[in-house]
Amino acid sequence: MEDLSPRARRVLAEVSLIAAEDTRHTGSMLKRLEISTPLLSNHGFNERARVERFIEALNAGDLALVSDSGTPAISDPGAILVRAAAEAGFPVVPIPGPSAVVAAVSASGLVDGPFTFLGFLPRSGGERAAVLNRGLETGVALVLYESGRRIVKLADLLAEHAPAREVVVFRELTKLHEEAFRAVAANLPSVLATATLKGEFAIVVGAGWSEHAIEPELEIADRLARRDRPTEIARDLAKVTGIPRSELYNRIVQLQRERGTT
Repeated sequence: MEDLSPRARRVLAEVSLIAAEDTRHTGSMLKRLEISTPLLSNHGFNERARVERFIEALNAGDLALVSDSGTPAISDPGAILVRAAAEAGFPVVPIPGPSAVVAAVSASGLVDGPFTFLGFLPRSGGERAAVLNRGLETGVALVLYESGRRIVKLADLLAEHAPAREVVVFRELTKLHEEAFRAVAANLPSVLATATLKGEFAIVVGAGWSEHAIEPELEIADRLARRDRPTEIARDLAKVTGIPRSELYNRIVQLQRERGTT
């Protein structure tokens, strides 16, 4: 409640209607603020169906959009309504407020340049790994969201695909039970093994090796010239680059075939 700005309180009190991800949560907040503005739900299951109703509300007065424990349209409902309002010619005015992305980046100490926000990874194992690897290959820091039900699986994935990268896991940012866990990705599963895994998590993965900046084949060729074993080369490069060991090993074998060496 203390993070809610005076401007946000004023807007919530002055608008004609509030579009809320969960009217129960927002209603509880409004009650504490002694605000009586009417509420109408706008969540992931009804957002498209509600657009016409909200546009009608905008024709009659101002509308506020809020989401639970986050910022609208950032891994939360809101983008559909914002786009519809803009296309209908209504001004869309952002009201700055708490954001787990910004809070996590600023408190991580791992980001001093660009970063990529991946939000929630897909639930499917293969898709999760594919999306994560695409992010890791950029070389920049990453910010992810995850639920308590899947944070252990994400930790295992990071330990496998980016073992050398520094990671900070924030639990319940800006809430009563906020805490942070810092570790190298390879050690993250063991760090979380004794942690409370309830609530929502924001994860910052530090910047690392970028395939766009360095060609792995150059390092592979150099190591092969020194007669290092492919398994050792793949293991060492996987720790530095975050590229899966199996993928690196296949590259090494392919390069040996192209050069006619074994």
